[in-house]
Amino acid sequence: MKLLVFISSMSTGGAERVCSHLVNHWAERGWDITVVTLFGTDRDSYALHPSIRRVAFDLGHESGNLLKAFGNSWMRLRALIRVLRDVRPDIALSFMDRSNVLLALAAEFCVSIGSERSHPPQEPRHWIWDKLRRRLYSRLDAVVSLTEMSASWLREHTNARRVLVIPNPVVWPMPIHAPVIEPPVKKKLRLLAVGRLVPLKQFDLLIEVFSQIASGCPQWELQIIGDGPEMGRLRAIVAATSCADRIHLPGQIGNLGDWYGSADLYVMTSKYEGFPNAVIEALAHGIPAICFDCDTGPRDIIRPDVDGMLVPSGCRTGLVAALVAVMSNSDLRSRLAARAEEARERFSIGLISSKWESLFREILAERQGS
Repeated sequence: MKLLVFISSMSTGGAERVCSHLVNHWAERGWDITVVTLFGTDRDSYALHPSIRRVAFDLGHESGNLLKAFGNSWMRLRALIRVLRDVRPDIALSFMDRSNVLLALAAEFCVSIGSERSHPPQEPRHWIWDKLRRRLYSRLDAVVSLTEMSASWLREHTNARRVLVIPNPVVWPMPIHAPVIEPPVKKKLRLLAVGRLVPLKQFDLLIEVFSQIASGCPQWELQIIGDGPEMGRLRAIVAATSCADRIHLPGQIGNLGDWYGSADLYVMTSKYEGFPNAVIEALAHGIPAICFDCDTGPRDIIRPDVDGMLVPSGCRTGLVAALVAVMSNSDLRSRLAARAEEARERFSIGLISSKWESLFREILAERQGS
């Protein structure tokens, strides 16, 4: 199979991590893979299989006004058309909405499949991009979403011909990339959160909730892994708590598997998600998870009272109650943990990649029969 994958960049991010997992899996099976990005390779955070061809346009710069936006989009489209003509893939697969729109315009020589990596109504775009998505998705052979809720939205709000649901995979053991930082020697039980330090993750709320329950759970510490524009503000919030010595923000870490392995409980407080990779990864390491039941993803991953708990989205009192219930009960944690690692099979790279491969074969067969 000759596959071209088009994505904005291979920098740190959930969609980029999933992209790297899938293309590396297929490359190991002998597929001919080309990964194309708008941004340069200087942003790459994930190692790719040595057989994968890497094409970087270095055209990801921001547009200062509407005229420049049209000009930049035209240059990106022309570059994508050129590489599609050069590679002549059997399948072209794009990740995220703007890349999907560009692929819909460019792909005339091969099967084209777009994939949405978030819940569309949670991340509204400029009206022009929104209108292009609504109208141009019909040019794609299929559009893949992460959850049935997102698929329903796409069926209602775009003219996509075929919409399917394929969740994110988990790779276990997890690959390692820089920076490698070893977890500190455990002196307390560890509550773990992972994500980019941006407002939608609501780590400020998590810090406040932990400080509220800290005195009643003196054997616990909180580790929030990630980097981002909120780092300074979050550190200031931590410093103002009465338990600052038990709340840590170690920054970006490339050996996440070691940190999951050192944790006793995972927590997610996002306002919204697409399909949170970190939750699947935590479960795969045998760590039960407590998550806000936001749109979308947590309710498709967590099995309440089996491998974790769902809390009404944004409910601080519910989060406090769930955390205290699990943090104070080792038997409950052990019971949830015993089922958590079933995520390794539920979302295995083999199972999830087979869903993609079935879609590829189906569309190729339809093309050949027409």
